[in-house]
Amino acid sequence: MAHIITDLRDAFRRGNVFIQLIYINVGVFVAVALLGVLFRLFNLDAASVVRPLALPASFGEFILRPWSLFTYMFMHANFLHILFNMLWLYWFGGMFLYFFSAKHLRGVYVLGGLCGGLLYMVAYNVFPYFAPHVSSATLVGASASILAVVTATAYREPNYPIRLFLFGVIRLKYLALVVIVTDLLFITSSNAGGHIAHLGGALAGLWFASGLSRGRDLTAWINRALDGLASLFRGKPRQRRPKMKIYRGGKSQREMDYEYNARKKAQSDEIDRILEKLKRSGYESLTTEEKKRLFDAGNR
Repeated sequence: MAHIITDLRDAFRRGNVFIQLIYINVGVFVAVALLGVLFRLFNLDAASVVRPLALPASFGEFILRPWSLFTYMFMHANFLHILFNMLWLYWFGGMFLYFFSAKHLRGVYVLGGLCGGLLYMVAYNVFPYFAPHVSSATLVGASASILAVVTATAYREPNYPIRLFLFGVIRLKYLALVVIVTDLLFITSSNAGGHIAHLGGALAGLWFASGLSRGRDLTAWINRALDGLASLFRGKPRQRRPKMKIYRGGKSQREMDYEYNARKKAQSDEIDRILEKLKRSGYESLTTEEKKRLFDAGNR
């Protein structure tokens, strides 16, 4: 058992950001499912395991558990719910990293979830159609977060080709448009809350991508908050400033720093060249080596 836990921990650390998000979602799903089984064995209400982490439609209920605006985006109702969401996150998370950084993916996931959850609560409290359900409705799922990833990628590279089973190749912008229109059409269905949250996530993705194109990163504050939270649990060891040493017959620290900076500058120039080629001619124009360099740069 210890070996399995070690293997999972190592795989999590080595994985890309979207792989880590998948691990977190699956881990939460399994933990909640096991707790639900345990509660049933003692004839307790299994729904009480999910309720504190699900996002309520009622603002009164939300005030009592404000953390649910964050936790709901890692919760799922059943196996098929998490299966399809994680497949979408796997497909589009990797695509997102071709055009944005790993920290952007983490930030967009959270931003999409926040915007989707807020739009869900506002809609349920504004439109009379939802009034009978406000007191009992709750929301779970990563769909809003994933739609933010999809629409951000579609905004950045609208003509990116996607191969769909039975449909063949379709441009990413049309896939995103179909998903958004579908959510609008089913906004009064039995899963109205989910479709409203999808729209909020999609708007968040467009907001992020359009802002970044103008030099404004809407996920910066989210990443600062997550990094600060992670540092509290991880703990930062005290680091001493390295002293500069000069060795006879060797290179000084200053010379080595100069070579390091020159190498980093060359790498940065190469990535800029690849991005310019990508913008001008599309993803398919890149060579295998250029795709690999762009992918590696997105994971740093």
